[in-house]
Amino acid sequence: MEISGKEHCLPVEILDDLSSRFIINVPEEERKDIVRLCFQVELAHWFYLDFYCTTDPKTCKPCGMKEFCTHIFQHIPTLNPHVKDLDSVLAQWREYKLNVPTYGAILLNKDLSQVLLVQSYWAKASWGFPKGKINEDEDPSHCAIREVLEETGFDISSLMDKNEYIESTVNEQLIRLYIIAGVPKDTVFQPRTRNEIKKVEWFPVADLPSNKKDMTPKVKMGVGPNSFFMVVPFMKRLKRWISDKQQKSSDSSRRRNKSMSDTEPTANKSKKQQQQLFAMALQNEVMESQANRQHKVPNNSPTQRNGRRQDNSKSHAKNGLRRQLFNGDEDKKDKGRQQNQTQRNLSNANINDFRAPSWMNFKFNRSAILQCIE
Repeated sequence: MEISGKEHCLPVEILDDLSSRFIINVPEEERKDIVRLCFQVELAHWFYLDFYCTTDPKTCKPCGMKEFCTHIFQHIPTLNPHVKDLDSVLAQWREYKLNVPTYGAILLNKDLSQVLLVQSYWAKASWGFPKGKINEDEDPSHCAIREVLEETGFDISSLMDKNEYIESTVNEQLIRLYIIAGVPKDTVFQPRTRNEIKKVEWFPVADLPSNKKDMTPKVKMGVGPNSFFMVVPFMKRLKRWISDKQQKSSDSSRRRNKSMSDTEPTANKSKKQQQQLFAMALQNEVMESQANRQHKVPNNSPTQRNGRRQDNSKSHAKNGLRRQLFNGDEDKKDKGRQQNQTQRNLSNANINDFRAPSWMNFKFNRSAILQCIE
């Protein structure tokens, strides 16, 4: 069979199988609309490429949509009359396809620096976002989830925000891409459709072109901007979206840090005030103690408001009075011995043994106290 100047032949048994799977059993009203029937022929074409061409490459050679349609139309008797108008039918079908919205997703890694792109099996030199045409009565978000799952093997349903998307009209076709952020960079992507997606790779957002003349990918990756012609219509808004998200995150971080820094001076100030008051109190105690020692006032002096020590002083006074009544000379001697003992106690006092009156009998280390005052 001669088609478009090239000889190509599909085995009859394969044509029978494809026709019965996708075309013959279609409802009659659908088969009467030749343009809409081309969608079924397209499904048969994909099935042929995915299964027959991979399992038996010697017998089944890949071919384009027009060539495949010619074989199908010639093989099915009810479609034979349309072979002569095939070019017109395919033109109407392509125009109709442009009016069917396409939905997909822009997958970003956790820090929003990398974006996931897919490479078509047939358009080997071009990269794009995973996407596909919506089915009848299908929700746009469900279409995006389904297409991304088919082309990458990754389920975006748990990460999707239906209000976060970029929408553009390309070649009279509406394309909406939901923005999916936080995809792990080490995710293993495995397309579920064979011979449709050849590669799935991460690309730096900063290296992708924002317009057709942007040569950044050529300089950074050695790939011209034409390879990203389906990416260009979305890049300016995507970069703006990423910039806004990063700015909001930075502002939020600054507000948290400012809130923390505002509370720190108050806490530090209160702590310093407490330390100053404590140091002043200790300093007063030390000065009072030094003054008492200079005047040789013993620690058991009644001037110190210690009830137990005052009682001891009274006891000594009674003993002294009794001795004075019965033996004046002994009293004088005892008084002299008592004064000498007091002086020896003061002179032999350990410099680190400091008892603050305000803390009763609690013992403090004088050197540590002086360091705290400084």
